Amino acid sequence: MTENTRRDGLVGIGELSRQTGVPVRTLRFYCDEGILEPRRSSGGHRLFDPVTTVDQVLLVRRLRGLGLSLTAIVDVLTARVSISEAVAIERAALDTELGTLTWRRASLVAVEDAPPSRRAARLALLAAVHDRHAAYDSLVTFWRRLLAPLPSDMFDGFVAMNIPEPPADPTARQVVAYAELVTVTADPASAPAMSRQLWRPDPVGIHDKRVLLTGVAEACGIAGPLVVARVEPRPGIELDQFLAAHAAARREGDTPRFRQRILHGGNDTDPRIHRYWKLTTEITGETTAGAAQYWLYRALERATRPAAPVP
Repeated sequence: MTENTRRDGLVGIGELSRQTGVPVRTLRFYCDEGILEPRRSSGGHRLFDPVTTVDQVLLVRRLRGLGLSLTAIVDVLTARVSISEAVAIERAALDTELGTLTWRRASLVAVEDAPPSRRAARLALLAAVHDRHAAYDSLVTFWRRLLAPLPSDMFDGFVAMNIPEPPADPTARQVVAYAELVTVTADPASAPAMSRQLWRPDPVGIHDKRVLLTGVAEACGIAGPLVVARVEPRPGIELDQFLAAHAAARREGDTPRFRQRILHGGNDTDPRIHRYWKLTTEITGETTAGAAQYWLYRALERATRPAAPVP
């Protein structure tokens, strides 16, 4: 290094290495990647201002120690993002990676724990949900087709209440249940069955789907605690709300004939419907809208049953 260089206060790459503890080879790499921007001496040697560069190198070293990419570090050094923002982005990426690994581990346990005679089938089943986000998207797509053209705000509310997200820390059983849930919705017969349960016998006669779904959701909310408490289905305010929602959406009156149409117009006993909601309960551990709606169906069945003759 020349005398002029020393008077300028600049240091060479060897001195920078000594002051920071970072190998010369690594400093050259940082320069080549654009992380550090040295000046050049008349002889072409890299020169650095130790006042700023030492702190930069130490910051780079610490951020690399946390696993941040070189691109993210450049963004920090050029003030495109703050350190806290860069760390938050990295943490979110790590959360996603951990979620993927947790899901994969539960899948492996599920295959390992399966009886030998069923391992091949279990492996094939779980292959359908190796990407848990794609599996969830397939469930959303299934319901979007059934509920179209429902307004987006109502659809989002339905999704939040009725479509389980993949558990963050799933058990092997939950992963299997999720795979089976996706398989149920992939069955071509499931969509017509679910549609008939939702809209009953005459979907074209529904003038306002928003009124119907809002009212049915309220009825299910009232019936939910009764399902949990194992109360036998019976007529009550929850059934009245359910029927009022169907009547209002169709602009009809709640008559005995209307009740018979609603009772026999759906297919609430379809095994695909029961399978979907049973699996949803296994995944979430909560009472589903489907269980509440089946309770209401049985309550309606009891309410419309002819009275026993008086002896």
